[in-house]
Amino acid sequence: MTVLAAASAMVAAPMFSAWQARDRVDGAARALLASLTLARGEAIAHGGRVVVCPVDATARCVPNAHPCARGPQGWSCGWAVVSERGRSGRALRVYPRVSGVSIAAGSGHVEFTPPAGQVIGGFRKFELAAAGNIAPNDGEGLRRCIRIAAGGRARLERGSCDGRRGA
Repeated sequence: MTVLAAASAMVAAPMFSAWQARDRVDGAARALLASLTLARGEAIAHGGRVVVCPVDATARCVPNAHPCARGPQGWSCGWAVVSERGRSGRALRVYPRVSGVSIAAGSGHVEFTPPAGQVIGGFRKFELAAAGNIAPNDGEGLRRCIRIAAGGRARLERGSCDGRRGA
């Protein structure tokens, strides 16, 4: 009986670990997608520029490659939605670092402008992946891609941003 329980635990542990990693990546991807949607909506509704940017420990916007206190860089440290109406910025939402998730982006801040919420700089993408040791056959299933069109609409896809789709 004990051997059977131990064998079951050995089989279930990797599946449980992959499930947790996929859940963290999905949660972070949906949170980033929600912040991009919020920023675009605010730019349209209030007629001001709204920025989504990587942040440091004090929730200030930083360059894309800025290191966090605990190791990752840029977007993996967390991000914020900042309204830039008037002379100063006001954080609308701040999202803390999601442990176990790495976020890669080709550029820093994403700026949405009125009147239609367009993105300054054209198309953008973010790739989210499980950080740490993952089995090679699980890698693509533990990735999500967020693509932002020049018009400002963002969409979430399963798999990496290089065009392949994960399970």
